[in-house]
Amino acid sequence: MTRNDSAPTDFDFIIGDWRVQHERLDARLSGCTSWTRFDGRSTTHKILGGWGNVEDNLLQLPAGPYRAAALRSFDPERGEWAIWWLDGRAPHQLDVPVRGRFTEGVGLFYADDELDGRPIRVRFTWHVADGGQPRWEQAFSADGGDSWETNWRMRFIRADV
Repeated sequence: MTRNDSAPTDFDFIIGDWRVQHERLDARLSGCTSWTRFDGRSTTHKILGGWGNVEDNLLQLPAGPYRAAALRSFDPERGEWAIWWLDGRAPHQLDVPVRGRFTEGVGLFYADDELDGRPIRVRFTWHVADGGQPRWEQAFSADGGDSWETNWRMRFIRADV
């Protein structure tokens, strides 16, 4: 594949090894206000000559650990990233990709999906944090994006720190 410009650097902040602090809402789009906190590990490396990356995760839920992966690739014609999620507990099913871009240190990525058979809008938000501790959030909307419920938060801390 021939490209006239260099590979994007939007996700360079997450390349490497991380300890991850997770907070996950106990139930989604049901008015729940209780959160479960747990730790994890994450390693991200570039692929496709820098036009993509893979994030390998170990999530240490109280009910037991599991593995998952994020696959990201950049489309230079659209100027946007796509992000797929693969949960190791369902190893043959990729989630619907969220698509978007970074603007001034914040990445916003959206998709249309389903939750329990009803249509939802999904939003991933990446904050390229000051001090080297990026944050990620997932939110769902049941009303086409008029209102959002954040249901998962992650804070990344360099593993070698």
